[in-house]
Amino acid sequence: MRADDPAQVPPQLTPQLTHFDAEGQAHMVDVGDKAHTARVARAAGSITMLPATFERVRDGTAKKGDVLGVARIAGIQASKRTSDLIPLCHPIALTKVSVDFTLDAAGSTVHCEVTARTTGQTGVEMEALTAVSVTLLTIYDMCKAVDRGMQIGDIRLLEKAGGKSGHWQAD
Repeated sequence: MRADDPAQVPPQLTPQLTHFDAEGQAHMVDVGDKAHTARVARAAGSITMLPATFERVRDGTAKKGDVLGVARIAGIQASKRTSDLIPLCHPIALTKVSVDFTLDAAGSTVHCEVTARTTGQTGVEMEALTAVSVTLLTIYDMCKAVDRGMQIGDIRLLEKAGGKSGHWQAD
Protein backbone atom coordinates (compact mmCIF):
# COMPACT_ATOMS: atom_id res chain seq x y z
CA MET A 1 0.00 0.00 0.00
CA ARG A 2 1.33 3.43 -0.99
CA ALA A 3 0.32 6.28 1.32
CA ASP A 4 0.68 8.79 -1.53
CA ASP A 5 -1.83 6.94 -3.78
CA PRO A 6 -5.40 7.83 -2.69
CA ALA A 7 -6.75 4.73 -4.43
CA GLN A 8 -4.69 2.57 -2.07
CA VAL A 9 -5.40 4.44 1.17
CA PRO A 10 -8.37 3.38 3.33
CA PRO A 11 -11.12 6.08 3.19
CA GLN A 12 -10.62 7.09 6.83
CA LEU A 13 -6.97 7.94 6.02
CA THR A 14 -7.48 9.68 2.65
CA PRO A 15 -5.84 13.11 2.80
CA GLN A 16 -8.11 16.07 2.17
CA LEU A 17 -7.42 18.69 -0.46
CA THR A 18 -6.13 21.62 1.56
CA HIS A 19 -6.91 24.41 -0.90
CA PHE A 20 -10.70 24.12 -0.44
CA ASP A 21 -12.73 25.18 2.58
CA ALA A 22 -15.70 23.25 4.05
CA GLU A 23 -18.01 24.76 1.40
CA GLY A 24 -15.70 23.74 -1.46
CA GLN A 25 -14.43 27.25 -2.13
CA ALA A 26 -10.79 27.72 -3.10
CA HIS A 27 -8.71 29.46 -0.44
CA MET A 28 -5.12 30.02 0.56
CA VAL A 29 -4.08 27.64 3.32
CA ASP A 30 -3.30 29.31 6.66
CA VAL A 31 0.25 28.28 7.55
CA GLY A 32 0.56 30.78 10.41
CA ASP A 33 0.59 28.15 13.14
CA LYS A 34 3.06 25.85 11.39
CA ALA A 35 6.60 25.56 12.69
CA HIS A 36 9.48 27.10 10.79
CA THR A 37 11.51 24.12 9.58
CA ALA A 38 14.18 23.46 6.99
CA ARG A 39 12.47 22.34 3.80
CA VAL A 40 13.85 21.02 0.54
CA ALA A 41 12.34 19.77 -2.70
CA ARG A 42 13.90 18.22 -5.79
CA ALA A 43 12.16 18.11 -9.15
CA ALA A 44 13.19 17.00 -12.62
CA GLY A 45 12.20 17.01 -16.26
CA SER A 46 13.70 16.70 -19.71
CA ILE A 47 13.66 18.06 -23.25
CA THR A 48 14.44 15.93 -26.27
CA MET A 49 15.53 17.48 -29.55
CA LEU A 50 17.12 16.71 -32.89
CA PRO A 51 20.77 15.60 -32.67
CA ALA A 52 21.94 18.78 -34.48
CA THR A 53 20.04 20.95 -32.00
CA PHE A 54 21.50 18.99 -29.09
CA GLU A 55 25.02 19.57 -30.44
CA ARG A 56 24.42 23.33 -30.58
CA VAL A 57 23.14 23.35 -27.00
CA ARG A 58 25.97 21.14 -25.73
CA ASP A 59 28.68 23.05 -27.61
CA GLY A 60 27.30 26.51 -26.82
CA THR A 61 26.99 27.37 -30.52
CA ALA A 62 23.29 28.19 -30.68
CA LYS A 63 22.59 31.49 -32.42
CA LYS A 64 21.09 33.00 -29.24
CA GLY A 65 24.17 32.09 -27.13
CA ASP A 66 24.65 29.99 -24.01
CA VAL A 67 21.33 28.15 -23.92
CA LEU A 68 21.95 26.28 -20.68
CA GLY A 69 23.32 29.33 -18.88
CA VAL A 70 20.30 31.43 -19.80
CA ALA A 71 17.92 28.56 -18.98
CA ARG A 72 19.52 28.14 -15.54
CA ILE A 73 18.95 31.82 -14.72
CA ALA A 74 15.38 31.62 -16.04
CA GLY A 75 14.66 28.64 -13.77
CA ILE A 76 16.04 30.39 -10.71
CA GLN A 77 14.02 33.52 -11.50
CA ALA A 78 10.88 31.43 -12.04
CA SER A 79 11.25 29.71 -8.67
CA LYS A 80 11.22 33.12 -7.02
CA ARG A 81 8.02 34.09 -8.89
CA THR A 82 6.02 30.91 -8.26
CA SER A 83 3.45 32.62 -6.05
CA ASP A 84 2.80 35.10 -8.88
CA LEU A 85 2.06 32.21 -11.26
CA ILE A 86 0.26 29.64 -9.10
CA PRO A 87 -2.71 31.41 -7.48
CA LEU A 88 -2.77 29.78 -4.03
CA CYS A 89 0.98 29.43 -3.43
CA HIS A 90 2.50 31.40 -0.60
CA PRO A 91 5.39 33.75 -1.33
CA ILE A 92 8.47 32.00 0.02
CA ALA A 93 11.89 33.33 1.00
CA LEU A 94 14.06 30.81 -0.82
CA THR A 95 17.47 30.21 0.68
CA LYS A 96 18.91 28.22 -2.25
CA VAL A 97 17.89 27.15 -5.74
CA SER A 98 20.18 25.06 -7.92
CA VAL A 99 19.50 24.10 -11.53
CA ASP A 100 21.63 21.25 -12.84
CA PHE A 101 21.80 19.61 -16.26
CA THR A 102 22.73 16.16 -17.45
CA LEU A 103 23.34 15.85 -21.17
CA ASP A 104 22.37 12.62 -22.90
CA ALA A 105 23.99 12.70 -26.35
CA ALA A 106 22.66 9.26 -27.35
CA GLY A 107 19.08 10.41 -26.73
CA SER A 108 19.63 14.06 -27.76
CA THR A 109 18.08 14.95 -24.42
CA VAL A 110 18.83 17.56 -21.77
CA HIS A 111 17.75 16.43 -18.31
CA CYS A 112 17.16 19.15 -15.73
CA GLU A 113 17.08 18.75 -11.95
CA VAL A 114 16.23 21.57 -9.56
CA THR A 115 16.73 21.66 -5.81
CA ALA A 116 14.92 24.38 -3.86
CA ARG A 117 15.49 25.14 -0.17
CA THR A 118 13.94 27.35 2.47
CA THR A 119 13.40 27.57 6.18
CA GLY A 120 9.77 28.36 6.66
CA GLN A 121 6.20 27.30 7.28
CA THR A 122 5.41 25.72 3.91
CA GLY A 123 7.17 23.51 1.40
CA VAL A 124 9.03 24.35 -1.79
CA GLU A 125 7.70 21.66 -4.13
CA MET A 126 5.92 24.14 -6.39
CA GLU A 127 9.01 26.32 -6.60
CA ALA A 128 11.14 23.36 -7.72
CA LEU A 129 8.53 22.21 -10.25
CA THR A 130 8.05 25.73 -11.62
CA ALA A 131 11.80 26.15 -12.00
CA VAL A 132 12.10 22.89 -13.96
CA SER A 133 9.20 23.85 -16.23
CA VAL A 134 10.52 27.33 -17.03
CA THR A 135 14.08 26.07 -17.47
CA LEU A 136 12.91 23.59 -20.11
CA LEU A 137 10.62 26.15 -21.75
CA THR A 138 13.57 28.53 -22.01
CA ILE A 139 15.63 25.88 -23.78
CA TYR A 140 12.70 25.40 -26.17
CA ASP A 141 12.39 29.14 -26.75
CA MET A 142 16.07 29.57 -27.48
CA CYS A 143 16.16 26.66 -29.95
CA LYS A 144 12.73 26.75 -31.61
CA ALA A 145 14.04 28.51 -34.71
CA VAL A 146 15.92 25.34 -35.68
CA ASP A 147 13.78 22.65 -34.01
CA ARG A 148 10.07 23.20 -33.38
CA GLY A 149 9.57 19.50 -32.68
CA MET A 150 11.38 19.43 -29.35
CA GLN A 151 9.50 17.53 -26.66
CA ILE A 152 9.36 18.55 -23.01
CA GLY A 153 8.30 15.87 -20.58
CA ASP A 154 8.58 13.77 -17.47
CA ILE A 155 8.31 16.79 -15.16
CA ARG A 156 7.91 15.41 -11.66
CA LEU A 157 8.69 15.81 -8.00
CA LEU A 158 11.60 13.56 -6.97
CA GLU A 159 11.76 14.29 -3.27
CA LYS A 160 10.57 16.61 -0.54
CA ALA A 161 11.66 16.88 3.07
CA GLY A 162 10.74 19.00 6.06
CA GLY A 163 7.55 20.05 7.72
CA LYS A 164 4.87 18.01 9.41
CA SER A 165 4.52 15.48 6.58
CA GLY A 166 8.22 14.64 6.74
CA HIS A 167 10.24 13.02 3.99
CA TRP A 168 8.80 11.74 0.71
CA GLN A 169 10.72 10.30 -2.20
CA ALA A 170 9.50 9.11 -5.61
CA ASP A 171 9.85 5.43 -6.44
